[in-house]
Amino acid sequence: MQLAIVLYPRFTALDAAGPHEVLGRLPDTETVFVSAQGGPVTNDFESMTVMTKALDEVPAPDIVLVPGGPGQGEQMEDGPLHRWLRKVDETTTWTTSVCTGALILAGAGVLNGRRATTHWLAFEEFDGLGVTPVRERVVMDGKYVTGAGVSAGIDMALTLAGIVAGDEYAKTLQLGLEYAPEPPYDAGSPEAAPRAIVKEFTDNRPQALWGRA
Repeated sequence: MQLAIVLYPRFTALDAAGPHEVLGRLPDTETVFVSAQGGPVTNDFESMTVMTKALDEVPAPDIVLVPGGPGQGEQMEDGPLHRWLRKVDETTTWTTSVCTGALILAGAGVLNGRRATTHWLAFEEFDGLGVTPVRERVVMDGKYVTGAGVSAGIDMALTLAGIVAGDEYAKTLQLGLEYAPEPPYDAGSPEAAPRAIVKEFTDNRPQALWGRA
């Protein structure tokens, strides 16, 4: 089984790395990182560079994962990435995304008529893209599996791992990762966070999330 993780300039590292830690450990799985041109791709902090294959070198992956990040806004125009996503989606077993990666899938037309989730601050970006937004951490609609903001990618990947390899295997992966969140603050959603923080974040941080003011 081949897992293709799509990268582009200014992707968010955890969006890709979290699911990679889970899905890349599924039995008989080969992980490849792909990008429009191939070669090195750097994340949003300019602190991590990943070598990738060109899209045409990976014509038929079994699982596609599209992460989000500030660079997502530059990936919404139809072009090589959108064409590749539409082509490989014809044969993928699973097409997945994390955070604003769902907007890229939607922009390519892959999620047309589907239910999907994304980062809470990006929900309005689904408007006009043929998607039914669902405010859940992980949303499955057929073979399409989308995770909400950033850290939800791990939940998405564990959900998919349970389907692909069975619940016991997925639980073993979770144990190996020691994934047992106990955050020091209850501020991980707009419903839980103090209103002042939600307002400040909403007013000042959207550019950092998906490249749009």
